[in-house]
Amino acid sequence: MGIHDDDVARVREATDLGDLISSHLQLRRVGRRSVGLCPFHNEKTPSFNVNTELGFYKCFGCGKSGDAITFVREIEHLDFVGAVEHLASKANIQLRYTTQNEGATRRKRTELTDAVEAAIEWYHDRLLKSPDAAHARGYLRSRGLDGDQVRKYQIGWAPDDWDSLYKALKIKDETFVAAGLGFVNRANRVQDHFRARVLFPIFDVNGVGVGFGGRIMPGHEGPKYKNSFDSPIYTKSRLLYDLHQAKDEIVRSDESIVCEGYTDVIGFANIGFERAVATCGTALTEDHVRILKRFGRRIVLAFDADSAGQAAAERIYEWERSLEVDVAVARMPDGVDPADLAASDPEALRAAIEQAQPFLGFRLSRVLDRGNLTTPEGRARTAEQAIRVVREHPSDLVRDQYLMQVADACGVDTQRLRVMLERPDTAPVDDRQWVPNEPDYAPIVRIVDSTETQMLLLCMHRPDAVPFWIEEHLFANTILRETFTQIIEAPSDDLAAIMLDAPAHVAEALSQLAVMDEPQGHFDQLVGQFVYDAGERRRLELVGLSQRSGDASLMATISNLHPLLASVREASFDLAEAQKLLPFLQIGGQQ
Repeated sequence: MGIHDDDVARVREATDLGDLISSHLQLRRVGRRSVGLCPFHNEKTPSFNVNTELGFYKCFGCGKSGDAITFVREIEHLDFVGAVEHLASKANIQLRYTTQNEGATRRKRTELTDAVEAAIEWYHDRLLKSPDAAHARGYLRSRGLDGDQVRKYQIGWAPDDWDSLYKALKIKDETFVAAGLGFVNRANRVQDHFRARVLFPIFDVNGVGVGFGGRIMPGHEGPKYKNSFDSPIYTKSRLLYDLHQAKDEIVRSDESIVCEGYTDVIGFANIGFERAVATCGTALTEDHVRILKRFGRRIVLAFDADSAGQAAAERIYEWERSLEVDVAVARMPDGVDPADLAASDPEALRAAIEQAQPFLGFRLSRVLDRGNLTTPEGRARTAEQAIRVVREHPSDLVRDQYLMQVADACGVDTQRLRVMLERPDTAPVDDRQWVPNEPDYAPIVRIVDSTETQMLLLCMHRPDAVPFWIEEHLFANTILRETFTQIIEAPSDDLAAIMLDAPAHVAEALSQLAVMDEPQGHFDQLVGQFVYDAGERRRLELVGLSQRSGDASLMATISNLHPLLASVREASFDLAEAQKLLPFLQIGGQQ
Protein backbone atom coordinates (compact mmCIF):
# COMPACT_ATOMS: atom_id res chain seq x y z
CA MET A 1 0.00 0.00 0.00
CA GLY A 2 1.26 3.51 -0.81
CA ILE A 3 0.31 7.09 -1.60
CA HIS A 4 0.84 8.67 -5.01
CA ASP A 5 4.19 10.47 -5.14
CA ASP A 6 2.68 13.72 -6.38
CA ASP A 7 0.22 13.71 -3.45
CA VAL A 8 3.12 13.26 -1.03
CA ALA A 9 4.84 16.23 -2.69
CA ARG A 10 1.66 18.31 -2.35
CA VAL A 11 1.52 17.55 1.36
CA ARG A 12 5.14 18.63 1.82
CA GLU A 13 4.54 21.86 -0.10
CA ALA A 14 1.38 22.65 1.84
CA THR A 15 3.01 22.18 5.25
CA ASP A 16 4.82 25.08 6.89
CA LEU A 17 7.60 23.29 8.77
CA GLY A 18 8.17 26.24 11.09
CA ASP A 19 4.53 26.35 12.19
CA LEU A 20 4.45 22.56 12.58
CA ILE A 21 7.54 22.42 14.79
CA SER A 22 6.54 25.54 16.75
CA SER A 23 3.44 23.71 17.95
CA HIS A 24 5.78 21.31 19.81
CA LEU A 25 8.65 23.53 20.96
CA GLN A 26 9.75 27.17 21.14
CA LEU A 27 11.85 28.37 18.23
CA ARG A 28 14.03 31.51 18.07
CA ARG A 29 14.82 33.16 14.76
CA VAL A 30 18.53 33.36 13.90
CA GLY A 31 19.07 34.83 10.43
CA ARG A 32 17.18 32.71 7.90
CA ARG A 33 16.84 29.73 10.22
CA SER A 34 15.30 29.02 13.60
CA VAL A 35 16.79 27.22 16.59
CA GLY A 36 15.39 25.59 19.70
CA LEU A 37 15.85 22.81 22.23
CA CYS A 38 15.68 19.42 20.53
CA PRO A 39 12.45 17.48 21.30
CA PHE A 40 14.22 14.16 20.75
CA HIS A 41 16.88 14.36 23.47
CA ASN A 42 17.58 16.33 26.63
CA GLU A 43 19.77 19.38 26.15
CA LYS A 44 20.33 22.79 27.77
CA THR A 45 21.90 24.57 24.79
CA PRO A 46 19.76 24.75 21.63
CA SER A 47 21.16 22.59 18.83
CA PHE A 48 17.93 21.92 16.89
CA ASN A 49 17.95 23.92 13.66
CA VAL A 50 15.01 24.50 11.30
CA ASN A 51 15.13 25.87 7.76
CA THR A 52 11.53 26.70 6.90
CA GLU A 53 12.37 27.76 3.33
CA LEU A 54 13.82 24.37 2.50
CA GLY A 55 11.40 22.54 4.80
CA PHE A 56 14.19 20.72 6.61
CA TYR A 57 15.39 20.33 10.23
CA LYS A 58 18.60 19.05 11.77
CA CYS A 59 19.74 18.52 15.37
CA PHE A 60 23.48 18.77 15.81
CA GLY A 61 23.22 17.19 19.22
CA CYS A 62 21.57 13.85 18.50
CA GLY A 63 21.84 13.87 14.71
CA LYS A 64 18.12 13.55 13.87
CA SER A 65 17.05 15.32 10.69
CA GLY A 66 14.35 15.33 8.04
CA ASP A 67 11.33 17.10 6.59
CA ALA A 68 7.79 17.67 7.87
CA ILE A 69 6.81 14.04 7.29
CA THR A 70 9.86 12.74 9.15
CA PHE A 71 9.18 15.11 12.04
CA VAL A 72 5.58 13.89 12.39
CA ARG A 73 6.75 10.28 12.20
CA GLU A 74 9.23 10.89 15.03
CA ILE A 75 7.11 13.08 17.30
CA GLU A 76 3.79 11.21 16.84
CA HIS A 77 5.34 7.71 16.43
CA LEU A 78 3.56 7.04 13.13
CA ASP A 79 4.53 5.11 10.02
CA PHE A 80 5.09 6.95 6.72
CA VAL A 81 1.52 6.61 5.48
CA GLY A 82 0.11 7.65 8.84
CA ALA A 83 2.31 10.75 8.95
CA VAL A 84 1.32 11.81 5.41
CA GLU A 85 -2.36 11.26 6.25
CA HIS A 86 -1.94 13.31 9.44
CA LEU A 87 -0.51 16.26 7.52
CA ALA A 88 -2.93 15.87 4.62
CA SER A 89 -5.85 16.12 7.02
CA LYS A 90 -4.51 19.43 8.38
CA ALA A 91 -3.98 20.77 4.85
CA ASN A 92 -7.37 19.49 3.61
CA ILE A 93 -5.71 17.43 0.85
CA GLN A 94 -7.51 14.37 -0.54
CA LEU A 95 -4.97 11.57 -0.96
CA ARG A 96 -4.89 8.93 -3.68
CA TYR A 97 -3.52 5.47 -2.99
CA THR A 98 -1.51 3.18 -5.23
CA THR A 99 -3.25 -0.03 -4.12
CA GLN A 100 -6.56 -0.77 -5.81
CA ASN A 101 -9.55 0.04 -3.59
CA GLU A 102 -7.29 1.43 -0.86
CA GLY A 103 -8.76 4.89 -1.30
CA ALA A 104 -12.31 3.57 -0.91
CA THR A 105 -11.31 1.59 2.16
CA ARG A 106 -9.72 4.65 3.74
CA ARG A 107 -12.76 6.79 2.95
CA LYS A 108 -15.04 4.16 4.51
CA ARG A 109 -12.87 4.05 7.64
CA THR A 110 -12.95 7.83 7.87
CA GLU A 111 -16.74 7.79 7.54
CA LEU A 112 -16.97 5.35 10.48
CA THR A 113 -14.46 7.18 12.70
CA ASP A 114 -16.21 10.49 11.98
CA ALA A 115 -19.43 8.86 13.25
CA VAL A 116 -17.69 7.65 16.43
CA GLU A 117 -16.12 11.04 17.07
CA ALA A 118 -19.51 12.71 16.64
CA ALA A 119 -20.88 10.25 19.20
CA ILE A 120 -17.98 11.02 21.58
CA GLU A 121 -18.81 14.72 21.41
CA TRP A 122 -22.56 14.12 21.87
CA TYR A 123 -22.12 11.75 24.83
CA HIS A 124 -19.55 14.10 26.43
CA ASP A 125 -21.83 17.11 26.11
CA ARG A 126 -24.66 15.04 27.59
CA LEU A 127 -22.56 14.24 30.66
CA LEU A 128 -21.58 17.86 31.19
CA LYS A 129 -24.98 19.48 30.71
CA SER A 130 -27.93 17.07 30.79
CA PRO A 131 -30.07 16.82 33.97
CA ASP A 132 -30.41 13.05 33.48
CA ALA A 133 -26.61 12.73 33.88
CA ALA A 134 -26.54 14.27 37.37
CA HIS A 135 -26.12 10.89 39.09
CA ALA A 136 -23.33 9.99 36.62
CA ARG A 137 -21.52 13.24 37.46
CA GLY A 138 -21.92 12.40 41.14
CA TYR A 139 -20.51 8.92 40.59
CA LEU A 140 -17.45 10.28 38.79
CA ARG A 141 -16.84 12.79 41.59
CA SER A 142 -17.06 9.93 44.10
CA ARG A 143 -14.28 8.19 42.15
CA GLY A 144 -12.14 11.33 42.41
CA LEU A 145 -12.61 12.59 38.84
CA ASP A 146 -13.12 16.35 38.58
CA GLY A 147 -14.34 18.42 35.65
CA ASP A 148 -10.87 18.92 34.16
CA GLN A 149 -10.28 15.17 34.05
CA VAL A 150 -13.71 14.50 32.58
CA ARG A 151 -12.88 16.96 29.80
CA LYS A 152 -9.34 15.66 29.28
CA TYR A 153 -10.57 12.08 28.75
CA GLN A 154 -13.83 13.20 27.04
CA ILE A 155 -15.88 10.98 29.34
CA GLY A 156 -19.56 10.79 28.37
CA TRP A 157 -22.99 9.63 29.46
CA ALA A 158 -25.32 7.33 27.47
CA PRO A 159 -28.91 8.12 28.54
CA ASP A 160 -31.33 5.40 29.56
CA ASP A 161 -33.11 5.49 26.20
CA TRP A 162 -33.40 3.22 23.18
CA ASP A 163 -32.25 5.48 20.36
CA SER A 164 -31.29 8.97 21.59
CA LEU A 165 -27.87 8.88 19.92
CA TYR A 166 -29.29 7.50 16.68
CA LYS A 167 -31.83 10.32 16.49
CA ALA A 168 -29.25 12.96 17.39
CA LEU A 169 -26.55 12.03 14.87
CA LYS A 170 -28.87 11.59 11.88
CA ILE A 171 -26.40 9.42 9.94
CA LYS A 172 -27.08 6.49 7.63
CA ASP A 173 -28.30 3.34 9.34
CA GLU A 174 -25.53 1.21 7.85
CA THR A 175 -22.87 3.69 9.01
CA PHE A 176 -24.33 3.87 12.53
CA VAL A 177 -24.32 0.08 12.85
CA ALA A 178 -20.95 -0.51 11.12
CA ALA A 179 -19.32 2.06 13.44
CA GLY A 180 -20.41 -0.02 16.42
CA LEU A 181 -22.76 2.68 17.74
CA GLY A 182 -25.87 0.51 17.54
CA PHE A 183 -27.58 -2.51 16.07
CA VAL A 184 -30.82 -3.51 14.39
CA ASN A 185 -33.13 -5.02 17.02
CA ARG A 186 -35.75 -7.73 16.58
CA ALA A 187 -38.35 -5.12 15.65
CA ASN A 188 -36.07 -4.20 12.73
CA ARG A 189 -35.32 -0.79 14.26
CA VAL A 190 -31.92 0.75 14.85
CA GLN A 191 -31.11 0.87 18.57
CA ASP A 192 -28.23 2.49 20.49
CA HIS A 193 -25.56 0.05 21.71
CA PHE A 194 -25.10 1.81 25.07
CA ARG A 195 -27.80 2.72 27.60
CA ALA A 196 -27.48 4.21 31.10
CA ARG A 197 -23.69 3.94 31.23
CA VAL A 198 -20.73 6.23 31.84
CA LEU A 199 -18.71 6.06 28.63
CA PHE A 200 -14.94 6.15 28.28
CA PRO A 201 -14.01 6.86 24.63
CA ILE A 202 -11.43 4.55 23.06
CA PHE A 203 -8.99 6.14 20.61
CA ASP A 204 -6.49 4.44 18.35
CA VAL A 205 -2.78 5.15 18.66
CA ASN A 206 -3.16 8.22 16.42
CA GLY A 207 -5.88 9.74 18.60
CA VAL A 208 -8.81 8.86 16.32
CA GLY A 209 -12.00 7.81 18.10
CA VAL A 210 -12.97 4.20 17.36
CA GLY A 211 -15.20 2.97 20.21
CA PHE A 212 -16.25 3.07 23.84
CA GLY A 213 -16.04 1.28 27.16
CA GLY A 214 -19.27 1.67 29.12
CA ARG A 215 -19.43 1.43 32.92
CA ILE A 216 -22.83 0.64 34.46
CA MET A 217 -23.93 2.78 37.39
CA PRO A 218 -23.56 1.19 40.84
CA GLY A 219 -26.73 -0.58 41.94
CA HIS A 220 -27.96 -1.22 38.39
CA GLU A 221 -28.29 -4.68 36.87
CA GLY A 222 -26.11 -5.96 34.04
CA PRO A 223 -22.41 -6.50 33.33
CA LYS A 224 -20.16 -3.98 35.07
CA TYR A 225 -18.46 -3.07 31.78
CA LYS A 226 -19.77 -3.21 28.24
CA ASN A 227 -17.45 -2.46 25.34
CA SER A 228 -18.04 -1.64 21.70
CA PHE A 229 -18.30 -4.82 19.67
CA ASP A 230 -15.58 -5.51 17.14
CA SER A 231 -16.04 -3.59 13.91
CA PRO A 232 -13.93 -2.51 10.91
CA ILE A 233 -12.42 0.23 13.13
CA TYR A 234 -12.50 -1.41 16.58
CA THR A 235 -10.62 -4.61 17.40
CA LYS A 236 -10.16 -4.89 21.15
CA SER A 237 -7.16 -7.22 20.89
CA ARG A 238 -5.21 -4.39 19.19
CA LEU A 239 -6.43 -1.37 21.15
CA LEU A 240 -5.15 0.08 24.42
CA TYR A 241 -7.03 2.77 26.29
CA ASP A 242 -5.24 6.16 26.34
CA LEU A 243 -2.19 4.98 24.39
CA HIS A 244 -2.51 8.05 22.16
CA GLN A 245 -1.83 10.27 25.20
CA ALA A 246 0.56 7.94 27.03
CA LYS A 247 2.92 7.10 24.16
CA ASP A 248 5.22 10.11 24.57
CA GLU A 249 5.84 9.32 28.25
CA ILE A 250 6.32 5.63 27.38
CA VAL A 251 9.03 6.62 24.90
CA ARG A 252 10.76 8.89 27.44
CA SER A 253 10.73 6.27 30.21
CA ASP A 254 11.09 3.18 27.96
CA GLU A 255 8.29 1.68 30.07
CA SER A 256 4.54 1.21 29.86
CA ILE A 257 2.11 0.31 32.65
CA VAL A 258 -0.81 -1.96 31.72
CA CYS A 259 -3.99 -1.82 33.84
CA GLU A 260 -7.37 -3.52 33.71
CA GLY A 261 -9.60 -0.45 34.18
CA TYR A 262 -10.01 2.95 32.56
CA THR A 263 -10.15 4.75 35.93
CA ASP A 264 -6.89 2.99 36.85
CA VAL A 265 -5.21 4.77 33.94
CA ILE A 266 -6.58 8.10 35.13
CA GLY A 267 -5.46 7.33 38.69
CA PHE A 268 -1.90 6.72 37.51
CA ALA A 269 -1.93 9.99 35.55
CA ASN A 270 -3.10 11.82 38.69
CA ILE A 271 0.08 10.79 40.53
CA GLY A 272 2.35 11.68 37.61
CA PHE A 273 2.60 8.29 35.87
CA GLU A 274 1.24 9.24 32.47
CA ARG A 275 2.52 6.09 30.79
CA ALA A 276 -0.38 3.86 31.85
CA VAL A 277 -2.78 2.19 29.41
CA ALA A 278 -5.58 -0.35 29.81
CA THR A 279 -6.82 -3.28 27.81
CA CYS A 280 -10.36 -2.87 26.45
CA GLY A 281 -12.29 -5.71 28.01
CA THR A 282 -9.86 -8.45 27.00
CA ALA A 283 -6.67 -10.12 28.21
CA LEU A 284 -3.28 -8.82 27.11
CA THR A 285 -2.50 -10.14 23.62
CA GLU A 286 0.59 -10.47 21.48
CA ASP A 287 -0.70 -7.61 19.31
CA HIS A 288 -0.87 -5.41 22.41
CA VAL A 289 2.71 -6.32 23.29
CA ARG A 290 3.92 -5.64 19.75
CA ILE A 291 2.28 -2.20 19.83
CA LEU A 292 3.73 -1.30 23.23
CA LYS A 293 7.19 -2.48 22.20
CA ARG A 294 7.22 0.22 19.50
CA PHE A 295 7.36 2.83 22.26
CA GLY A 296 9.12 1.16 25.18
CA ARG A 297 10.75 -2.19 25.92
CA ARG A 298 9.64 -2.67 29.55
CA ILE A 299 6.00 -3.55 30.30
CA VAL A 300 4.73 -3.43 33.90
CA LEU A 301 1.50 -5.29 34.64
CA ALA A 302 -0.47 -3.38 37.27
CA PHE A 303 -2.95 -6.12 38.11
CA ASP A 304 -2.91 -9.58 39.65
CA ALA A 305 -0.91 -11.42 36.99
CA ASP A 306 -0.87 -14.53 39.20
CA SER A 307 -4.50 -15.13 38.23
CA ALA A 308 -3.36 -15.61 34.64
CA GLY A 309 -1.84 -18.97 35.57
CA GLN A 310 0.42 -21.28 33.64
CA ALA A 311 -1.00 -20.55 30.17
CA ALA A 312 -0.31 -16.84 30.53
CA ALA A 313 3.19 -17.56 31.79
CA GLU A 314 4.03 -19.52 28.66
CA ARG A 315 2.81 -16.67 26.46
CA ILE A 316 4.68 -14.01 28.42
CA TYR A 317 7.98 -15.91 28.36
CA GLU A 318 7.55 -16.39 24.61
CA TRP A 319 6.87 -12.67 24.17
CA GLU A 320 9.96 -11.81 26.19
CA ARG A 321 12.04 -14.09 23.98
CA SER A 322 10.62 -13.42 20.52
CA LEU A 323 9.65 -9.74 20.91
CA GLU A 324 12.58 -8.81 23.17
CA VAL A 325 10.50 -7.15 25.86
CA ASP A 326 10.83 -7.24 29.65
CA VAL A 327 7.59 -8.01 31.50
CA ALA A 328 7.36 -7.10 35.18
CA VAL A 329 4.53 -7.16 37.73
CA ALA A 330 3.63 -4.45 40.23
CA ARG A 331 2.53 -6.12 43.45
CA MET A 332 -0.78 -4.49 44.37
CA PRO A 333 -2.44 -4.82 47.80
CA ASP A 334 -5.10 -7.53 47.72
CA GLY A 335 -8.53 -6.20 46.79
CA VAL A 336 -7.33 -2.67 45.97
CA ASP A 337 -7.23 -1.40 42.40
CA PRO A 338 -4.80 1.31 41.21
CA ALA A 339 -7.52 3.98 40.97
CA ASP A 340 -8.44 3.62 44.64
CA LEU A 341 -4.80 3.36 45.71
CA ALA A 342 -3.92 6.52 43.75
CA ALA A 343 -6.48 8.39 45.83
CA SER A 344 -5.85 6.78 49.23
CA ASP A 345 -2.10 6.09 49.21
CA PRO A 346 -0.31 7.46 46.12
CA GLU A 347 3.13 6.71 47.58
CA ALA A 348 2.22 3.02 47.88
CA LEU A 349 1.18 2.99 44.21
CA ARG A 350 4.41 4.69 43.15
CA ALA A 351 6.39 2.17 45.17
CA ALA A 352 4.51 -0.75 43.58
CA ILE A 353 5.58 0.43 40.11
CA GLU A 354 9.14 1.31 41.07
CA GLN A 355 9.59 -2.06 42.81
CA ALA A 356 7.88 -4.15 40.10
CA GLN A 357 9.35 -7.65 39.85
CA PRO A 358 10.17 -9.70 36.76
CA PHE A 359 7.21 -11.91 35.87
CA LEU A 360 8.86 -15.15 37.02
CA GLY A 361 10.08 -13.53 40.23
CA PHE A 362 6.56 -12.32 41.01
CA ARG A 363 4.99 -15.74 40.46
CA LEU A 364 7.67 -17.43 42.50
CA SER A 365 7.22 -14.95 45.37
CA ARG A 366 3.50 -15.74 45.44
CA VAL A 367 4.22 -19.47 45.75
CA LEU A 368 6.79 -18.97 48.51
CA ASP A 369 4.56 -16.53 50.40
CA ARG A 370 1.63 -18.98 50.35
CA GLY A 371 3.75 -21.96 51.36
CA ASN A 372 4.11 -23.34 54.85
CA LEU A 373 7.82 -22.97 55.60
CA THR A 374 7.55 -23.88 59.27
CA THR A 375 7.67 -27.69 58.86
CA PRO A 376 9.84 -30.04 56.76
CA GLU A 377 6.75 -31.34 54.94
CA GLY A 378 5.54 -27.80 54.19
CA ARG A 379 8.96 -26.72 52.91
CA ALA A 380 9.12 -29.81 50.66
CA ARG A 381 5.67 -29.15 49.17
CA THR A 382 6.52 -25.49 48.66
CA ALA A 383 9.80 -26.39 46.95
CA GLU A 384 7.99 -28.78 44.59
CA GLN A 385 5.45 -26.10 43.67
CA ALA A 386 8.21 -23.52 43.21
CA ILE A 387 10.16 -25.88 40.94
CA ARG A 388 7.11 -26.17 38.67
CA VAL A 389 7.00 -22.37 38.36
CA VAL A 390 10.73 -22.10 37.66
CA ARG A 391 10.56 -24.95 35.12
CA GLU A 392 8.23 -22.88 32.92
CA HIS A 393 10.97 -20.39 32.00
CA PRO A 394 12.82 -21.26 28.76
CA SER A 395 16.24 -19.91 29.83
CA ASP A 396 18.64 -22.23 31.70
CA LEU A 397 20.51 -19.25 33.16
CA VAL A 398 17.36 -17.60 34.48
CA ARG A 399 16.05 -20.86 35.93
CA ASP A 400 19.32 -21.54 37.78
CA GLN A 401 19.34 -18.11 39.44
CA TYR A 402 15.81 -18.56 40.75
CA LEU A 403 16.66 -22.05 41.99
CA MET A 404 19.05 -20.48 44.48
CA GLN A 405 16.23 -18.29 45.76
CA VAL A 406 14.04 -21.39 46.27
CA ALA A 407 16.90 -23.20 48.01
CA ASP A 408 17.38 -20.32 50.48
CA ALA A 409 13.66 -19.99 51.22
CA CYS A 410 12.95 -23.72 51.63
CA GLY A 411 16.21 -24.85 53.16
CA VAL A 412 16.87 -27.36 50.39
CA ASP A 413 20.22 -28.08 48.73
CA THR A 414 20.53 -26.28 45.37
CA GLN A 415 21.93 -29.35 43.60
CA ARG A 416 18.96 -31.41 44.79
CA LEU A 417 16.64 -28.78 43.26
CA ARG A 418 18.58 -28.92 39.98
CA VAL A 419 17.92 -32.67 39.83
CA MET A 420 14.22 -32.06 40.52
CA LEU A 421 14.15 -29.37 37.84
CA GLU A 422 15.36 -31.79 35.17
CA ARG A 423 12.81 -34.44 36.18
CA PRO A 424 9.83 -34.62 33.77
CA ASP A 425 6.74 -33.15 35.41
CA THR A 426 3.49 -32.50 33.55
CA ALA A 427 1.48 -31.42 36.61
CA PRO A 428 0.15 -27.86 36.09
CA VAL A 429 1.05 -25.08 38.49
CA ASP A 430 -2.02 -24.46 40.64
CA ASP A 431 -2.55 -20.69 40.41
CA ARG A 432 -6.28 -20.79 41.16
CA GLN A 433 -7.86 -20.20 44.51
CA TRP A 434 -9.56 -23.24 45.99
CA VAL A 435 -12.16 -23.60 48.75
CA PRO A 436 -13.11 -26.75 50.67
CA ASN A 437 -15.99 -28.77 49.27
CA GLU A 438 -17.19 -32.26 50.16
CA PRO A 439 -15.13 -34.33 49.65
CA ASP A 440 -12.83 -32.65 47.09
CA TYR A 441 -12.01 -29.06 46.28
CA ALA A 442 -13.98 -26.87 43.85
CA PRO A 443 -12.50 -23.81 42.10
CA ILE A 444 -13.89 -20.33 42.64
CA VAL A 445 -15.33 -19.43 39.23
CA ARG A 446 -14.93 -15.90 37.94
CA ILE A 447 -16.09 -15.34 34.37
CA VAL A 448 -14.53 -12.34 32.64
CA ASP A 449 -15.22 -11.01 29.17
CA SER A 450 -13.01 -12.69 26.58
CA THR A 451 -13.25 -14.17 23.11
CA GLU A 452 -13.93 -17.60 24.63
CA THR A 453 -16.68 -16.16 26.84
CA GLN A 454 -18.23 -14.48 23.80
CA MET A 455 -18.18 -17.81 21.98
CA LEU A 456 -20.13 -19.43 24.81
CA LEU A 457 -22.64 -16.59 24.76
CA LEU A 458 -22.98 -17.14 21.02
CA CYS A 459 -23.67 -20.83 21.67
CA MET A 460 -26.34 -19.90 24.18
CA HIS A 461 -28.07 -17.11 22.26
CA ARG A 462 -27.29 -17.70 18.58
CA PRO A 463 -26.34 -21.38 18.16
CA ASP A 464 -27.07 -21.11 14.43
CA ALA A 465 -24.08 -18.74 14.13
CA VAL A 466 -21.65 -21.29 15.60
CA PRO A 467 -20.05 -23.53 12.91
CA PHE A 468 -20.51 -27.27 13.44
CA TRP A 469 -16.74 -27.76 13.48
CA ILE A 470 -16.16 -25.75 16.67
CA GLU A 471 -15.01 -28.29 19.28
CA GLU A 472 -14.18 -28.19 22.98
CA HIS A 473 -10.43 -28.60 22.52
CA LEU A 474 -10.30 -25.15 20.90
CA PHE A 475 -10.99 -23.59 24.31
CA ALA A 476 -7.93 -22.84 26.46
CA ASN A 477 -9.81 -22.26 29.71
CA THR A 478 -10.68 -25.58 31.36
CA ILE A 479 -13.92 -24.40 32.93
CA LEU A 480 -15.12 -22.73 29.73
CA ARG A 481 -14.24 -25.89 27.81
CA GLU A 482 -16.38 -27.98 30.19
CA THR A 483 -19.17 -25.41 29.94
CA PHE A 484 -19.11 -25.59 26.13
CA THR A 485 -19.38 -29.38 26.28
CA GLN A 486 -22.29 -29.14 28.70
CA ILE A 487 -24.14 -26.75 26.37
CA ILE A 488 -23.68 -28.66 23.12
CA GLU A 489 -24.40 -32.07 24.64
CA ALA A 490 -27.55 -30.96 26.45
CA PRO A 491 -30.75 -32.58 25.12
CA SER A 492 -32.54 -29.21 25.12
CA ASP A 493 -31.82 -25.50 25.32
CA ASP A 494 -33.48 -25.23 28.76
CA LEU A 495 -30.75 -23.42 30.70
CA ALA A 496 -32.20 -24.35 34.09
CA ALA A 497 -32.16 -28.04 33.12
CA ILE A 498 -28.60 -27.76 31.81
CA MET A 499 -27.42 -26.16 35.06
CA LEU A 500 -29.21 -28.81 37.11
CA ASP A 501 -27.26 -31.59 35.37
CA ALA A 502 -23.92 -29.74 35.36
CA PRO A 503 -21.07 -30.00 37.88
CA ALA A 504 -21.10 -27.19 40.45
CA HIS A 505 -18.35 -25.13 38.84
CA VAL A 506 -19.93 -25.39 35.37
CA ALA A 507 -23.36 -24.46 36.78
CA GLU A 508 -21.75 -21.40 38.39
CA ALA A 509 -20.15 -20.45 35.07
CA LEU A 510 -23.50 -20.80 33.30
CA SER A 511 -25.22 -18.65 35.91
CA GLN A 512 -22.72 -15.84 35.32
CA LEU A 513 -22.97 -16.17 31.55
CA ALA A 514 -26.74 -16.01 31.75
CA VAL A 515 -26.69 -12.39 32.93
CA MET A 516 -24.13 -11.16 30.41
CA ASP A 517 -25.11 -9.33 27.23
CA GLU A 518 -25.40 -11.52 24.19
CA PRO A 519 -22.91 -10.87 21.39
CA GLN A 520 -23.90 -8.27 18.84
CA GLY A 521 -22.53 -7.41 15.43
CA HIS A 522 -20.08 -9.45 13.42
CA PHE A 523 -20.52 -13.06 14.55
CA ASP A 524 -18.25 -14.45 11.84
CA GLN A 525 -15.47 -12.14 13.01
CA LEU A 526 -15.93 -13.34 16.58
CA VAL A 527 -15.64 -16.97 15.48
CA GLY A 528 -12.62 -16.05 13.37
CA GLN A 529 -10.84 -14.45 16.32
CA PHE A 530 -11.67 -17.47 18.50
CA VAL A 531 -10.05 -19.79 15.94
CA TYR A 532 -7.11 -17.41 15.56
CA ASP A 533 -6.50 -17.46 19.33
CA ALA A 534 -6.48 -21.27 19.25
CA GLY A 535 -4.01 -21.15 16.35
CA GLU A 536 -1.71 -18.78 18.22
CA ARG A 537 -1.71 -21.10 21.24
CA ARG A 538 -0.89 -24.02 18.93
CA ARG A 539 2.06 -22.09 17.50
CA LEU A 540 3.44 -21.36 20.97
CA GLU A 541 2.91 -25.00 21.95
CA LEU A 542 4.88 -26.18 18.93
CA VAL A 543 7.66 -23.65 19.58
CA GLY A 544 7.97 -24.90 23.16
CA LEU A 545 7.86 -28.54 22.07
CA SER A 546 10.54 -27.91 19.47
CA GLN A 547 12.81 -26.23 22.01
CA ARG A 548 12.38 -28.99 24.58
CA SER A 549 12.68 -31.96 22.21
CA GLY A 550 15.12 -30.56 19.68
CA ASP A 551 12.91 -31.97 16.91
CA ALA A 552 13.81 -29.83 13.89
CA SER A 553 10.89 -31.22 11.86
CA LEU A 554 8.47 -29.20 14.00
CA MET A 555 9.92 -26.00 12.58
CA ALA A 556 8.37 -26.80 9.19
CA THR A 557 4.91 -26.84 10.75
CA ILE A 558 5.64 -23.64 12.66
CA SER A 559 6.82 -22.01 9.42
CA ASN A 560 3.59 -23.02 7.68
CA LEU A 561 1.42 -21.86 10.56
CA HIS A 562 3.00 -18.44 11.09
CA PRO A 563 1.98 -16.81 7.74
CA LEU A 564 -1.56 -18.20 8.10
CA LEU A 565 -1.89 -16.49 11.47
CA ALA A 566 -0.58 -13.25 10.00
CA SER A 567 -3.07 -13.52 7.14
CA VAL A 568 -5.97 -13.93 9.59
CA ARG A 569 -4.85 -10.86 11.55
CA GLU A 570 -4.51 -8.78 8.41
CA ALA A 571 -7.99 -9.87 7.29
CA SER A 572 -9.46 -8.69 10.64
CA PHE A 573 -10.22 -12.30 11.64
CA ASP A 574 -12.23 -13.09 8.52
CA LEU A 575 -13.84 -16.49 9.08
CA ALA A 576 -12.87 -17.90 5.68
CA GLU A 577 -9.22 -17.06 6.41
CA ALA A 578 -9.44 -18.43 9.95
CA GLN A 579 -10.76 -21.79 8.69
CA LYS A 580 -7.42 -22.36 7.00
CA LEU A 581 -5.97 -22.87 10.49
CA LEU A 582 -8.20 -25.86 11.25
CA PRO A 583 -5.82 -28.60 9.97
CA PHE A 584 -3.32 -27.43 12.60
CA LEU A 585 -5.90 -27.48 15.39
CA GLN A 586 -7.29 -30.99 15.12
CA ILE A 587 -6.44 -33.33 17.98
CA GLY A 588 -3.35 -35.18 16.81
CA GLY A 589 -3.18 -32.78 13.87
CA GLN A 590 -0.16 -31.60 11.88
CA GLN A 591 3.13 -31.83 13.70
